[in-house]
Amino acid sequence: MNKRMLASLSVLLVAAFALAACGPAATPTPAATQAPATSAPATQAPTVAPTVAPVELTLWHGYHAGGSEEATINKIVSDYMAANPNVKITVLEVPFDQLFNKYETDTAAGGGPDLYTAPNDNLGSEVREGVIAPIDNLVKGKLDGYTQAGINGVTIDGKIYAVPGIAKAVGLYYNTSTIQNPPKTTDDLMALVKSGKKLGLNNSAYFMWGFWAGFGGTLMDSTGKCTATQGGFADALQYFKDLQAAGANLDTDEGKLETAFTQGQLDMIVTGPWVLGDFEKALGSKLGVVPLPAGPKGPSAPMMGIDGWYINPNSKNQQAAVDFGLYAFGKDGLTLYENNAGDPAARSDVTPTDPLVKAFADIAASGSPRLQTKEFGNYWGPFGDMITAALSGKATPADAVATACAAMDKANGK
Repeated sequence: MNKRMLASLSVLLVAAFALAACGPAATPTPAATQAPATSAPATQAPTVAPTVAPVELTLWHGYHAGGSEEATINKIVSDYMAANPNVKITVLEVPFDQLFNKYETDTAAGGGPDLYTAPNDNLGSEVREGVIAPIDNLVKGKLDGYTQAGINGVTIDGKIYAVPGIAKAVGLYYNTSTIQNPPKTTDDLMALVKSGKKLGLNNSAYFMWGFWAGFGGTLMDSTGKCTATQGGFADALQYFKDLQAAGANLDTDEGKLETAFTQGQLDMIVTGPWVLGDFEKALGSKLGVVPLPAGPKGPSAPMMGIDGWYINPNSKNQQAAVDFGLYAFGKDGLTLYENNAGDPAARSDVTPTDPLVKAFADIAASGSPRLQTKEFGNYWGPFGDMITAALSGKATPADAVATACAAMDKANGK
């Protein structure tokens, strides 16, 4: 292209730009689609809420399969996942008599669930074995509404190891259609059994615990040395033998006793609030609850435990696990437990509307807090054997107590 052609092209381009500048103005943007004056420049990316990373949790429980507590936790899990679509929760029901051993074994091996719920039966030993994570920092400022007894029940050496929720202790259920005046004392209970009323009592070291105090017994002194031989225990064992001879059904099969009660084969049964919802469905207005009868030396004091959500130290999602525990055992969650399963809440902002739930809340409040010492861990085996030996006639009550106390002290190095 020569110089003359280039010059002509330049003139044409200048003319075109001039015509464009003199053309009609651009059509204005309709008001409805105009960005507000305060909007970000067109080159700025719109603000987007951060994506919540997906979380998978596994939880275990030992609730009765098909029972009201299991139905309650399943609903709570379903509601939580609906409100938190980024969270997937897998639930495993483990038979209660296997729950602690399975959790402790699997966790010690590096596995186990993210969290599990249970009474504080093994909390002390699990803390000492390092299979429960302290969660003080994760629950800091989030425990308003929980009772001090509930918090104390999941605290070891000043550290919190669970989200507390349900206070449990055994009482005496009775059928109001056959028992008009429930027993207030062990003498009253004996008289009812001798009159032909049927009593179901689990002959275990847990269910019988409350009666030791009623007969004046104390298990240990402040050093952890066994003091059961100093009174109360042998008298209580003799009382159980006499109850059995009078016709009471003493059995280690709790499910069998519960079924017998709901079917009208028992007039009374000693057990806890974990079956209250199921009993109410079976007996309706014919169900009553009172504290364990007082013994000759004072009130009975059943063992009071606190159910909590315990966090696995192996979990990669400890905060998410705690968040679920706070939801499940929050005000609304525990209201659901009370209304559906009859479990008394360890919260001051949950008021029972069912008088039987209130009865169990009062029973727990006056109970004997579960001990968490290493020495107490050696109560169960020797004293379970003591009960079996005394009731079977293989040893006198006094000899059975002496053997149990010696075995406990030996295990504790006392």
